[in-house]
Amino acid sequence: MSGHSKWATTKRQKGAADVKRGAIFTKLGNAITVAAKLGGGDPESNFRLRLAIDLAKSANIPKDNIERAIKRGTGELGGGIIESITYEGFGPFGTAFIIEALTDNRNRSSSSIKHTLTKYGGSLGVSGSVGWLFEQKGVLRIKKINDELELELIDVGLQDFAIEEDGVTIYTAPTDLKKVKDFLEKKEIAVEYAEIEQVAKEKKQLSPEEKEKLEKLYAELEDNEDVNNYYTNAEI
Repeated sequence: MSGHSKWATTKRQKGAADVKRGAIFTKLGNAITVAAKLGGGDPESNFRLRLAIDLAKSANIPKDNIERAIKRGTGELGGGIIESITYEGFGPFGTAFIIEALTDNRNRSSSSIKHTLTKYGGSLGVSGSVGWLFEQKGVLRIKKINDELELELIDVGLQDFAIEEDGVTIYTAPTDLKKVKDFLEKKEIAVEYAEIEQVAKEKKQLSPEEKEKLEKLYAELEDNEDVNNYYTNAEI
C-alpha cells in the first residue's frame, strides 16, 4: 500500500554505525521536543509525545536524553527554537517525495534538502506539488495477525493490512491510531512501531538499477540531522 515508510528507516537506525547514531539521536530528540512543545510534557495526555518517546526507545536512546528533550519542549531547559517544516519534491525516475524537517535553521534545511534532491536528478517543489499523491494514515507494525485478530481490529479502526517477510503493517485512519494501539497493548500484543505517516496512494514501479540509486538518496536523507522523516511513492 505504501511506498518507503519510516519503518524501513527505523530498522536501519537500530543497526547504524556510531557516526550515524548522533544524527538519529538528534532527529528523535527534536521530534520529542516539538511534541512536548505542542501538547505538553505528559505522554499520557499527549499522544504525539507518546509516539515520539516509543520510537526513541526503539532506537535505544537513553532515558536521560529523552527527559532533556521533553524539558526543552516545555521550556524547562534552554536551547534553540525547533520548528517543523514540510517540503514536497521530486526524486529521480519521476518519484515523488514528502520530506518532514525539524530544524532550528530553516535556510540550512531547505538548502541541504534541495541539494540532495538535485544531486540525484530530482528537484524541490512547491507546496501542493506532490501532496495529492499521498494520504495520511495511522501505521502500526506487529509480528503477526490471524482471522480473529483481524475481525477485532476492524471493529476498532483497521482499514487495511499488509503481511510482509518480517511482520504485519496495519493501516488506520489517523484518528483511530491511538485506539488501535491501545487495543493491541491491552491484548499484550507488542507494537513494534506506530506513527502517522504520509502513505502513497499508488506505488511507482522501478527497475533494480533505479531502486539502487534511490537507496543512495534515502541514505543521504537519513543522515541529514534536519530530516525527521520522508515518504515517497517509489516501490520498495
